[in-house]
Amino acid sequence: MRVKIKNCNNIDSAEVQIVEKKLNIKFAANGTGKSTIAQAIDRAVKRDGSLSDLMPFNLRSQNPENKKPIIEGINGLSNVCCFDENYVSQFVFQPDELINNLTAEAKQVFADNPDLESLISTLKEMSGAFKLSKSGIAKSSSGMKALTKGNNIQHIPEGLEAYKPFIQSDKSVGLIDWQTKGVEYAELSATCPFCTSQVADKKEQINRVGQEYDKTTIKHLVNIIGVMERLGKYFSEEAKSKLSEIIHLQDGLGVEHESFLVVVKQQIDNLTGNLEELRTLSAFQFEEGEDVAEKLSQYEIDLRFFENLDSPATREAILPIKQSIDVIKSKSGELQGAVNQQRKQIKKIVKEHQDGINYFLSCAGYSYKVKIVGDGEAAQLKLRHLEHSEYLVGGRQHLSFGERNAFAIVLFMYECLSKKPDLIVLDDPISSFDKNKKYAILDMLFNRSRALCLNDKTVLMLTHDVEPIIDTVKSLYHQFGNKTSATFLELRGGAIQEFVIKKSDIQTFPSICQKALDSEKHELIKLIYLRRYYEIFEDKGDAYQVLSNLFKKRELPIDMRKPKDEEGNFHQLDSDKMAKGVDKIREWLSDFYYPRLLNEIEDSTKLRAAYNGCSNGYEKLQIFRLFGIKAEASVIQKFIDETYHIENEYICQLDPARFDTVPEYVVKACDEMLNVEPSK
Repeated sequence: MRVKIKNCNNIDSAEVQIVEKKLNIKFAANGTGKSTIAQAIDRAVKRDGSLSDLMPFNLRSQNPENKKPIIEGINGLSNVCCFDENYVSQFVFQPDELINNLTAEAKQVFADNPDLESLISTLKEMSGAFKLSKSGIAKSSSGMKALTKGNNIQHIPEGLEAYKPFIQSDKSVGLIDWQTKGVEYAELSATCPFCTSQVADKKEQINRVGQEYDKTTIKHLVNIIGVMERLGKYFSEEAKSKLSEIIHLQDGLGVEHESFLVVVKQQIDNLTGNLEELRTLSAFQFEEGEDVAEKLSQYEIDLRFFENLDSPATREAILPIKQSIDVIKSKSGELQGAVNQQRKQIKKIVKEHQDGINYFLSCAGYSYKVKIVGDGEAAQLKLRHLEHSEYLVGGRQHLSFGERNAFAIVLFMYECLSKKPDLIVLDDPISSFDKNKKYAILDMLFNRSRALCLNDKTVLMLTHDVEPIIDTVKSLYHQFGNKTSATFLELRGGAIQEFVIKKSDIQTFPSICQKALDSEKHELIKLIYLRRYYEIFEDKGDAYQVLSNLFKKRELPIDMRKPKDEEGNFHQLDSDKMAKGVDKIREWLSDFYYPRLLNEIEDSTKLRAAYNGCSNGYEKLQIFRLFGIKAEASVIQKFIDETYHIENEYICQLDPARFDTVPEYVVKACDEMLNVEPSK
C-alpha cells in the first residue's frame, strides 16, 4: 500500500509505503510530520470532512491554486484504529474506577472559537501579573512593580519634559535602556558621546533619567497597560473606569486601589478556572445513573457573580458555551447511554484479557494489577498496588503519566483485537518509556501468539525513537524475523522522502567513524570523526590532545592531562608528545599538518566552504561549532551541543551521514547565523 499525502499541515508532499500484515516503523526527527501522517490517514478513512482541518496555515489566507489536503492510496481501508495523544487522554482514573473518557461537545466550542482562547490567554496574563499574598497583592508581582510608584510614562517628572517624545513612544523600553547604559560614557568627556555637543550643564538632568526610570519597571508598566487595553471590552463600564484610573495614577497605588485589584484578580481567576474546567469537560465526569442535565447546569457561567467582567463582549464570548451546554442537555439521555456503553466495552475487554494485562504490567516493572470486581451492571474495573491490599481510590494521583500511558496502550491493543481494523496506527507510542518498558511494550504488541497481539496485523508505527528499529531489525531479529519493515522519513522543503533501513544500516558508532575516515569526506570532517573515535574508547592520549588543541584553535598546544600550574594555566604539550600524536593521526590521515589545518580553521572563508560542502545536517553542525558562534535561541544551541558530545551517541545507531536526523530548522538556523545560502 503506497500512501500519498499532499498539503497537510507542514507537509507539502509525502509518499510512504505500508506493507500489509507487517509492523511498519517510520523513524523521523521531531517536527517531520509524523502526527500529521497519522491524522491524515485516520481522518481520510473516516470520510467525515475533517481532513480539511489539516489545511496548511500558509494556504489559509492566500490559496490562488485552490489547493487542499489530499490523501491517496487508502481506498482499500474502511476502518482504522489510531493510538495517539488523543487516545491516551481518553483514559482517566476516576475516584472509584479506571474508565474511558468520552469527549464532550463543549470542548469543540474552544477549538472553533479563537477569540475565546485569546480571552482566556489574556485573562491569565493579567492574573499572572498580580500574585496574591496574605496581605493583598505580592509586592514582587510584576503588576505591583509597574504601578506602585505611579505612571511616570504619562506623568513626566518635572525637569525631564524634553524626554517626553522618547518616553511615551512605543520604543520607550529600549530607549530608556540605551540612555541609562550610555550614562557611563558621559563621564569620559564633557561632550555627548553621540553627537559630541557640550553636555556639562545637562549631566544632572541626564543622570535623573536613570534615577526616575528603569527598563524593567517601564517594561512591566507597558505590558500591564497593553493587557488592560486588550481586556477593556470584557470589563464592565464601572470596572473599566476604575482600572483606567489606576493605571494612570501619578503617585502610585493607595489601599483602596490595591483592594479593588484583589477583587478583580479573584474574579478573573474564578472565571478562567470555570472556562478551563469546561475545556476539559468529559462524559465520564458523570457517574452512572446520575442526572446528567442537572449536573451540566453546574458548568453554566452566571456573570452576575463576576460583576467586574459582566459586559456585552464577555456575554457574547461565553454565549457559545451556554448554547453547547444546552445542546448536551438535550442529548443527556443519549450521552448517558454512550457513557455506559463505553464502560461496558472496556470492562468486557479487560475481563477477557485480565491475565494478559497483568502479565504485561509485571514484565514492564509496574507494581499494579487490574481486576474486574462485581457482576453484570455492577461490575467495575479496579486498580490495586502490589504492596497494598485495598483497591486504589483516586488513581490519577497515584499513577505517573507513563503508567497511564501504559494502561492506555494495552487496552488499545485489546480493543484492536476486538474491532479488527484494516490498519492500526501508532503515533509515537513508546518514546516516553525507559528501555526496559519500551521492549516490554513491543513484546506485548508484536511478539506473542497472533490471537493475543498485533502480530500479522497491518500496523503503522511513527516514532522519533530509533530503539524499536534496533530491537526489531537487528538485536532481536531472530524473534521478530520478517515481521518488520523499517524506513527513515526525511523532511526537506516541505517534502518527505522515505529511505529503507536494513539490518546492515544499524551500526556501532566506532564502525561509523571508521567508515567516515575511509571516505572522500572533507579533511576536517574526518578529523572530527577521528576525535570522536578516540573519545569512544576513552583514549585521551597524544593524538587526542593534538586534535582537541586544533579544534580549540591553539597555536601553542597545551596538555590537558597535566595538572595546572600555580597560576591556573595548563602546561604546553611537549614537542615529543606532539610529534607522537601527529604520527598516530597520520596512520589515518597521511597528509595531516597542524599549522595548515589551524590556518584553515581560523580562515572563515575556508571554513564556510567546508560547511557548505557537507551533505548532511550532522556534519554541518560539527563544522558550525568551529566558528565559535553561539545561537541566541537556547534550544538551537542545546541541539548543536548535543551533536558534539560523544555521550549522546548510541552504541548502535543509524549512520547520521546517510540518515539525516538533524531537523531542517536547526540546520537553517546555522545557515542564517553564518549568512550562507539555505541548505538544500
